[in-house]
Amino acid sequence: MVDIRIGNGYDIHRLVLGRPLILGGIHIPHRLGLLGHSDADVLTHSIMDAMLGALSLGDIGHYFPPSDSQWANANSLTLLKQVNQLIRSEGWYLGNIDSTIIAEEPKIKPHIQLIKEKLSQVLNICQNQVSIKATTNERLGPVGREKGISSYAVILLFKSL
Repeated sequence: MVDIRIGNGYDIHRLVLGRPLILGGIHIPHRLGLLGHSDADVLTHSIMDAMLGALSLGDIGHYFPPSDSQWANANSLTLLKQVNQLIRSEGWYLGNIDSTIIAEEPKIKPHIQLIKEKLSQVLNICQNQVSIKATTNERLGPVGREKGISSYAVILLFKSL
């Protein structure tokens, strides 16, 4: 027997001058970067929220609150490792990740393979367990006006009974 849980996550951050653009732990060359207390990696944040949500463990703000200075400019991959250790300590394993990054610019497609490699390495899973898709918002809303970048993630966790 296997117990299965599904979680979904979402994140959005504002694009600003003077910050690096980090997605899935990879620096993406762009004139703007994401504003946030940590490195504002919306992809990694949405994945962490999906992992935590699948087990009813709250969200990343509970574990890494922006009011706590120790998380200022934190590398989100470090946070992802901690979330992964938490779910594994409960006996759960990642089945797969399906995620979508929504951005008008820059184009994400050239970076997807490197992002998949980085995330699978950090999570100790196979690259074929990580799906990264990218789309635009068709110039609609704040993401469409290039005011921010957002990401959705769905994950499957499993545990042998």
